[in-house]
Amino acid sequence: RGLPLARLLGGAPKPVRAYNSKGLGIMPAGAAVEEAHKLLAEGFQAAKIRVGRPNARDDLAVVRAVRKAVGDDVTLMCDYNQALTVSEAIRRGEMLDDEGLSWIEEPIRHDDYEGNARIADALRTPVQIGENFDSAFSMQAALSAEACDYVMPDVQRIGGVTGWLRAAALAHAAGIEMSTHLFSEVSAHLLCVTPSAHWLEYVDWADAVLSTRLTVKDGFALPSEEPGNGIAWDETAVTKYMVA
Repeated sequence: RGLPLARLLGGAPKPVRAYNSKGLGIMPAGAAVEEAHKLLAEGFQAAKIRVGRPNARDDLAVVRAVRKAVGDDVTLMCDYNQALTVSEAIRRGEMLDDEGLSWIEEPIRHDDYEGNARIADALRTPVQIGENFDSAFSMQAALSAEACDYVMPDVQRIGGVTGWLRAAALAHAAGIEMSTHLFSEVSAHLLCVTPSAHWLEYVDWADAVLSTRLTVKDGFALPSEEPGNGIAWDETAVTKYMVA
C-alpha cells in the first residue's frame, strides 16, 4: 500500500536500459537518418529500425546509412514484424550479420518456433521474439524449441504482472535475457524485478493522456518513485478521447 510497483514486488525503482522504438518505420535512407537523430536526441543511446522492404538490399542500405550517421557507440536493433519465410529470413539475416545489430526481431510468424529455431541457428545476429506470447506456457514452448536468443514478452498479452513474473522466472532459469514490449511506464517497473533484464522498449503513445511521463536520461529510463504502476492519468485529457 502506497508503494511503487517495483518495491511492492520486492525490488526498487532503478534506471533500466531503454531504446527508442516509436519511429524508424519503412522509409528511405535519408529520412531514416534524420529520424534516428531525433529519436536519440530524446535521451537515448539505442533505437530500433523496421525492416522488410521488397528488396533486401534496400533494408541493408538503410541499416548502413543509420549506422554511419549515429556511430558505433549507438545500439541498433531491427524488426521484421513477421514479414518473411524461413529461407528468406536466413538469406536476409546473413546479409545483416556484419552490421552490428543487437538483434533481429520476429523475422517470421511468431508461433513458428521450429522455423525460428532454424533461423537462430543459422545467424550470428541474435534472434528476438516474444511480444505475441499469450502465456508463460507459450514462452516455455519457444524456449524448449530453442526458437530464439532473447525474449520480449508483452505485459498485457503474457498475463499482466503475474504472467510477467512467471515468464521472468522461465527466462532466468533458461539463461535468456528478457526485454519488454510497449507499456513503457509499467514495464519499467517490471524490469526492475526481472533477474535477466535486458532492454525496455520505449514508446510515448500514451503521453497525450498522462499527467506525468516516463523520464529517460543518458540511455536509461527512470521508473517513478510514486505509489502505483508508473501511470498517472490526466483525466481532463482523457475526456477528450472518450467515446459515448
